[in-house]
Amino acid sequence: MRRLLLLLSLLACAVSCTWQNAESTIVSVRNGQFIKNNEPYYFIGTNLWYGPILASEGSGGNRERLCAELDSLKKLGISNLRVLAGGQGDKLLPCKIQPLMETAPGVFNDTLLRGLDYFLYELGKRDMEAVIYFNNSWEWSGGYSQYLTWAGFGEAPIPRIDGYNTFVSYVNNYMKSDSARSMVDNYIKTVVSRVNTITGKPYSEDPAIFSWQICNEPRCFGKENKEAFARWIDHCATLIKSIDPNHMVSIGSEGKYGCEVDIDLWRRLGELENIDYFNIHIWPFNWGWSSKDDLEGTLDRGIELSLKYFNEHKEIAAQVGKPLTLEEFGFPRNGVEFSPEVSVSLRDRYYKVMFDQIISEAENDGIVAGCNFWAWGGTALATHLMWEPGDDYMGDPAQEEQGLYSVFLSDKSTISVIDNATERLESVRKNKKK
Repeated sequence: MRRLLLLLSLLACAVSCTWQNAESTIVSVRNGQFIKNNEPYYFIGTNLWYGPILASEGSGGNRERLCAELDSLKKLGISNLRVLAGGQGDKLLPCKIQPLMETAPGVFNDTLLRGLDYFLYELGKRDMEAVIYFNNSWEWSGGYSQYLTWAGFGEAPIPRIDGYNTFVSYVNNYMKSDSARSMVDNYIKTVVSRVNTITGKPYSEDPAIFSWQICNEPRCFGKENKEAFARWIDHCATLIKSIDPNHMVSIGSEGKYGCEVDIDLWRRLGELENIDYFNIHIWPFNWGWSSKDDLEGTLDRGIELSLKYFNEHKEIAAQVGKPLTLEEFGFPRNGVEFSPEVSVSLRDRYYKVMFDQIISEAENDGIVAGCNFWAWGGTALATHLMWEPGDDYMGDPAQEEQGLYSVFLSDKSTISVIDNATERLESVRKNKKK
């Protein structure tokens, strides 16, 4: 009998220790810092929105390439990847990715769901983790405009074809449509409550998930929508936490530029009880801080305004006491060309400045805990200027010229900048452990 009791005691201890280990490897927030394995966690990461598609066994899937890309990133010291859970739609449209996970309201492509399972499984093997975002302000994965189409608002305009203002007038309805937003609730519930078919582990217990993210660059699309926008963010965060209280929840915001240039609104969103950390994006070329006509001559201005934007958001995050991540930033190839043969010397200079901010924060136990450059292209080769089904996936989604912001494995100088930055960050971590 005593042997049986001892065996049961040892078994209980093993289960308890296993769970405690899982808890410690799931990243959390403590005293304004990310904590992983009971230590402060700072990272340099990337965006790999197409990772779960590569992980599927269906259209667009390429598990051999997926594993090669993950191995390359891990070798570079990158372990934090920001990815799209899956897109929405039932038609092949210009400027929109394929395949799509939700093909009708509440109807999901099981092959892509299992691809997400496999993606998380491969991350777990490498001690990597993913920020997984659901919705999207922009048309390239469906998002706002697709849910509005399904809610009866008519066919969605495509910004590149129909004009940006026409698109904004359409997606302005999203915060006004209970029907469109309720469809998103169902999408969130489907993914967050999932049990991985490969590991048998509920997503809620998987350390390969860094955080759930409500939306890619959520916007109000109209000052009259600001209060409804704040209520929607709060609703989604509360919904996610009700299903999975173990993982962090983030918004996916660009910062004040995603809040009708209202930084107080951005602060209010970050202060919500169920939002664990702040996000910002910085796009010096897209936002007109650097010019195509003189990209080199306006690089310094782009850097200056980027740091100003970075610091004003950093100050608020420090006041609130929650970590901040710079989860999107990029700079074009020289001359705003798209071919991998074109120099990336200006991008390299920009990247180094932004990486330096994260390293400095880590050295000083700062509030800015990580960054994800946009975006990893790896071994992809562009077949067309604009993406078409069957082309390689790369960092640039279907609405952008292929190669505009992608970092390819052949971009040796940028790879060197990234490698140097991650080595410096690791050196900071090791020195702090001494």
